[in-house]
Amino acid sequence: MFKKILIANRGEIALRIQRACRELGVKAVMVYSEADRDAKYVRLAEEAVCIGPAASSLSYLNMPAIISAAEVTDAEAIHPGYGFLSENADFAERVEKSGFQFIGPTPESIRLMGDKVSAKQAMIRAGVPCVPGSEGELPDDAVQIRRIAKTVGYPVIIKAAGGGGGRGMRVVHTEAALVNAVTMTKAEAGAAFGNPSVYMEKFLQNPRHIEIQVLADTFKNAVYLGERDCSMQRRHQKILEEAPAPGINRKLIERIGERCVTACKKMGYRGAGTFEFLYEAGEFYFIEMNTRVQVEHPVTELVTGIDIVKTQIMVAAGEKLPFTQRQITIHGHAIECRINAEDPYNFTPSPGRITTWHAPGGPGVRVDSHIYTNYFVPPNYDSMIGKLIVHGDTREQALARMRTALLETAVEGIKTNIPLHRELMVDAKFMAGGTNIHYLEHWLEQHKR
Repeated sequence: MFKKILIANRGEIALRIQRACRELGVKAVMVYSEADRDAKYVRLAEEAVCIGPAASSLSYLNMPAIISAAEVTDAEAIHPGYGFLSENADFAERVEKSGFQFIGPTPESIRLMGDKVSAKQAMIRAGVPCVPGSEGELPDDAVQIRRIAKTVGYPVIIKAAGGGGGRGMRVVHTEAALVNAVTMTKAEAGAAFGNPSVYMEKFLQNPRHIEIQVLADTFKNAVYLGERDCSMQRRHQKILEEAPAPGINRKLIERIGERCVTACKKMGYRGAGTFEFLYEAGEFYFIEMNTRVQVEHPVTELVTGIDIVKTQIMVAAGEKLPFTQRQITIHGHAIECRINAEDPYNFTPSPGRITTWHAPGGPGVRVDSHIYTNYFVPPNYDSMIGKLIVHGDTREQALARMRTALLETAVEGIKTNIPLHRELMVDAKFMAGGTNIHYLEHWLEQHKR
């Protein structure tokens, strides 16, 4: 096991990794920007290094500063968390070339899965079902583009090969709009991701977003930890997640989980990862793989009893997975609400000082948050300030516990999206389970303030 790990992130995930290190008896070095000087995990740190000003481009995305911090503190490994540099293959490569262990997949795996075209091709080879579409990057020839779209069938969606997080996508309903949509998406993709390649897929009308959590070690052992339903989204950004997914046959989950495990073994994957699928009419369609720990990993931890972050660290240190697929069982139901510093209905960011913070409690309630009373939420980063997660023996009990927990939670001084979560927890269709990825957008339209 490592003696010292540098945590190259901020916010709740930095605190989460710091806690995992403490449980493992590993010293954690926290890096922080000038805006995060007073963060809870910095105050609790055994060692902390300021790596730059508030702008993430000068701090959390500053590769030389992070590697220098690891060098001066004698860290042995770097955990990237999620976001920032976590899926940057060049960073993973620089970390390992500098003599440190990257707590995540190999740079090759990150590169393979980071390009959506090569990722799709790898999944097809591994027998993982994909959305019907172009076999690879779309050509420049307009006649060929139209021919591909005709074969796939309208509506289609044009996606940036290097995209992610819901960016670099355009839905096309008619042939007349097709070529212009491809040209515009290519230009946007080149500007946003440095890669103008785009591909085409069939646009599914009412799918759910289901993902499979995997863990793999360097000894070709891999397992899946069940599934999560992440369909409650706004502009492709997840609002809340749950595990297991309501109303999906367990045999289907087992079949797709086994294929994900096969894919991991074929590409020599290591660490934590998530295969993301659209699910419609009893069929799964692969859309992308996230080669890192997910924001929503706690719901899987609560239903499996497995600490995903600790396992990430153990695997990176060269240990074997401490469990087999047969030993993994799903117990009860878990729900996670992302608590964001924003207006609950128009989603305008709401940075500022928190004058009151009261966390909920009770059986089956977990709070992952770095905030405290008098904490200043900086305007420079993502608006998420914490996650409220509950577990129950049944989905109904989990829903009841989440309603109670949301009522007990108090954040004053800034706006948060807690009122939105309170309404969703009593929404009849959400309570019934199985809402699709468009449901929240329609719900917000109907409940305009």
